[in-house]
Amino acid sequence: MVNVNNYAIILAAGKGTRMKSHLYKVLHPVLGKPMISHVVDTLNKVDVKRKIVVVAKDAFAVKELLQDQVEFVVQEEQLGTGHAVRMAEPLLEKETGNTIVLYGDTPLITSETINSILNHHIQNHADITMLTTHLDNPTGYGRIVRDNQGEILRIVEEKDASPEEKQITEVNTGTYCFDNRKLFQALKQLKNNNNQKEYYLTDVIEIIKNAGGKVTSYQTLDSEETFGINDRIALEQATQILKRRVNKELMKNGVTIIDAENTYISVDTIINPDTVIYPGTVMFGKNVIGENCVIGPNTQLENVTVGSNVKIISSLITDSVIGDNTTVGPFAHLRNHTVTGANCRIGNFVEMKNTVFGDNSKASHLSYLGDATVGTNVNMGCGTITVNYDGKKKHKTVIKDNAFVGCNSNLVAPITVGEGAYVAAGSTITADVPDDALAIARSYQVNKPEYAKKYRK
Repeated sequence: MVNVNNYAIILAAGKGTRMKSHLYKVLHPVLGKPMISHVVDTLNKVDVKRKIVVVAKDAFAVKELLQDQVEFVVQEEQLGTGHAVRMAEPLLEKETGNTIVLYGDTPLITSETINSILNHHIQNHADITMLTTHLDNPTGYGRIVRDNQGEILRIVEEKDASPEEKQITEVNTGTYCFDNRKLFQALKQLKNNNNQKEYYLTDVIEIIKNAGGKVTSYQTLDSEETFGINDRIALEQATQILKRRVNKELMKNGVTIIDAENTYISVDTIINPDTVIYPGTVMFGKNVIGENCVIGPNTQLENVTVGSNVKIISSLITDSVIGDNTTVGPFAHLRNHTVTGANCRIGNFVEMKNTVFGDNSKASHLSYLGDATVGTNVNMGCGTITVNYDGKKKHKTVIKDNAFVGCNSNLVAPITVGEGAYVAAGSTITADVPDDALAIARSYQVNKPEYAKKYRK
């Protein structure tokens, strides 16, 4: 590609009334990530110098989400797409180069396609390059009107199209590459003499063409990339499209997905070869999964790093790290920056929160470990609880290497169980246990002969 400055304007000021939601339209998630984040992340893979997002005046949540990634301009009134692009005039009007314009509700477009548009635009010395595609049912899309030589004359919006123009199947996708200076010059000439009384960005094509500018098109054969989301039905359709795309790429790279239709994996998840994913598995956020793992069924991971040869069954794990050769589940819950070592066993109905769990340690059933540091070769008996909260503050439990904690023990933090120490089953420990000591903290058993018989009477 020729060395030239490229810019991007993302149109994201639409109210999204058809979503029937209090959530700002472009924040609705597609495969676990806000649709606007998909668009911005795609542009991050393209040689774009500045990214400007056009938002409505109440788009505080969008600004919070993207605050360090883009620049913002506000469209105070919804007066059309041309008016929206013109909001970027103070930032870009004097720049020389190319400007990509696309929508924040088209999360399926790829960086490969955007790079292809830019290349086509530069190689053809174009003033405008439009991304077009053919649709079997083009209802709702602006139609591409060409002359007898195939040259683009104009774009006509659905609401302004004649019956003949509505028969055209080549449609405008809403993604463009403009010569930046000519774009902002043309925007000043826009008029709103149409049925909607709006300033259409599509009218810029005719303005530039009539001024002797060169208008070209780049056609994508994958119309799914241009899919726009306007309601909850389209949101579900986009999720399905992206899910199939991600799963297919993973399978091509050596991952076994038993049932791809019932497996949801985010675009930011990395899975290494020979890992098997069972149905009902959901992975959101940024996950890294090692080799030879078995994940699922019915497992949810979010922002989790998993080593190799790990087995996770029917469990929920967020913001955590799982070491090599560790088994988790069924029905385990790990969260809040829990880190397990290698060769661990975390069994059924075990919950860990903000806990470091050392190599070769085991918590096989029905335990809660919160705000704990557990050493290596530690056995946590069934029903063990770290009592970490006093009603005001969280406190830390430390269990050192080779300790053994018996079943149904309560470790009242802050507390340390020493190296090699034993805690007798049924104990409530409120003081530190020295290395190699046995701690017993329970009442002596008292048997009352015949008492139960008398009680029943």
